[in-house]
Amino acid sequence: MDPIIDRIARLWVIVSLCTTAVVHAEPPVAERIEWNKVPVEIVLKTGTETQVQFPAPVKVGVPAGLKAELRTQSVGDTVYFQASAAFETTRIVVQTRDGAHTYLLDLAASATADLRPLLRIVDAAMQDKPDETSDVDADLASTRQSDPVALTRYAAQQLYAPSRLLHDVPAIVRVPVRTERVDLLRGGSVTAVPLIAWRSGVLHVTAVKLTNTGSAPIELDPRALRGAWLTATFQHNRLLAAGDEADTTVVYLVSARPFAAAR
Repeated sequence: MDPIIDRIARLWVIVSLCTTAVVHAEPPVAERIEWNKVPVEIVLKTGTETQVQFPAPVKVGVPAGLKAELRTQSVGDTVYFQASAAFETTRIVVQTRDGAHTYLLDLAASATADLRPLLRIVDAAMQDKPDETSDVDADLASTRQSDPVALTRYAAQQLYAPSRLLHDVPAIVRVPVRTERVDLLRGGSVTAVPLIAWRSGVLHVTAVKLTNTGSAPIELDPRALRGAWLTATFQHNRLLAAGDEADTTVVYLVSARPFAAAR
């Protein structure tokens, strides 16, 4: 092979590897949207997933006629939308689980839409409420390295608590994790996708989204998990059949090594 061509080929491999590492390490940047009681217009790109974060845990009302084209899953304060086909603008009602706040989304889908992977709805009416002291903050501040229980509580709070209750904790730092499907559970028809991970000292906690893809409910058993986990805590220990709003939950996995090495 010509020495110059060989050198170019090697350089291309190095550049490709570096590019791949950066893509997996950096989480998507959230697009901030202020809620002012006007329906939020969102055009989904078909075949790709868009996450919409709300100020508190929510439930979603999807018209029956749209369920064939739109997959909707809610986990805590985040709703995952993915359109399998294009559809015209449709009104979606999103309500906080305590029923105190309602948000309106005007959703549409198109194959030519711009990709918007992460949107964050900001509600000034909720931010104006006084902060409440979190028990988990006190637990973590008392030690340089949190124990598995406190670390799990912190992870659950980050996913399910209202944004006004979230605080930075010096003992915990966020670490990168690949948000791609992994083979985590033995048997059953449950898919697993890591969402986010943190580290405190030598301990790591990873929040993994679990989704039932089968037609029957599934009881989740920590003994079915693959990997070396110190603790495994399910947000809900039962998944309903695929297509139900309760077909998805999160498991919090604490390990002595990063997620990729522990599984």
